[in-house]
Parts: sequence; C-alpha cells; structure tokens
Amino acid sequence: MTVLRTDRLRLRPWTTAPDDLARMADLYGREEVTRWVGGTPSVPPAELVARWAAVHARDGRYGCWAIERSDGVVAGTVLFKPLPNGVGEIEVGWHLHPDSWGHGYATEAGRAVIERGFAAGVPEVYAVVRPGNTASAAVCRRLGMQPLGRMRRWYDVELDAYRLMAPVVVD
Repeated sequence: MTVLRTDRLRLRPWTTAPDDLARMADLYGREEVTRWVGGTPSVPPAELVARWAAVHARDGRYGCWAIERSDGVVAGTVLFKPLPNGVGEIEVGWHLHPDSWGHGYATEAGRAVIERGFAAGVPEVYAVVRPGNTASAAVCRRLGMQPLGRMRRWYDVELDAYRLMAPVVVD
C-alpha cells in the first residue's frame, strides 16, 4: 500500500508490529471512539489489519491507513473504501485516538486520501457520520462535503451523509 505524506502526517499501512497492535487496541477499545464508529471491532487487531490490507489488494485505489504524527505516534485511522452496497460508492472516514483530537489530523488525512482517490478517477466520495458527532460533521464541512441529510442507505442505522464531487477538469 502506498505511503502518503502531508505537511504534518505520514499515512501508512497498519502493521502487526506490537506497537501498532497495542495502539489499535487502545484506540478501538475506547468508548469515546467506538460510540461513533458502531462499536468495538468484533475481531482482534491483527485480523483487522489483514482485512484492511485485503481492501487495498482488491483495488489499489482504496485502503485504510494509520495516521502517524511527526513524533511517530499513531493518531488514528483514515479509510477510503467502497461502501457496502456494491454499487461503487466510496467512503472516506477517520477514527482518531482522543489524544489526537482537535489538531486537524482528520481533515488533513481525509483530504490526502480524497485527493489521491480523485486523481485515480473516483468521481465522488461520501462520508457517514453518526447523529450527534459534531466533530466529524465539522471535518466533513472543512473538506468541502455537502450534507445529504439523514439516511439508512449503506449501513443498517440512520446516519448523516455527506458527499464531495471530484473537481471538473477543463482542458
């Protein structure tokens, strides 16, 4: 999987190294995180790493990256993957550790994977946010995403949906 760099971050694959697995377990074991992402993952961190690698292996445009700060600490996850409806709609999302909230990392990482996706020909990107998650809704707005309202289109729960269309290139 491609490593992406921004001004302050390195987006890289999650690994099964002990430090990565411990950080992932800490991140996804926190109620203040999992309440917004649909609960604690039902698989151990090493299996989650393998599942995310498989997303990328199926189509190199997609992936789930560890968001690594300049101090080497993993701030969280940014994902860019097909939504579960099978019609080719793509989701961008972020899950950050509370010690990394409020620094703009979600916006910066989200922008990087969206730009990469648009460069690869993805025509539009969606984000889904649990009602009440004002921080993620603000990230969507900072990314320029337009609200579509509340819907149950992709997951079996009502979520606030946002969409960003790829810029039109005029020759």
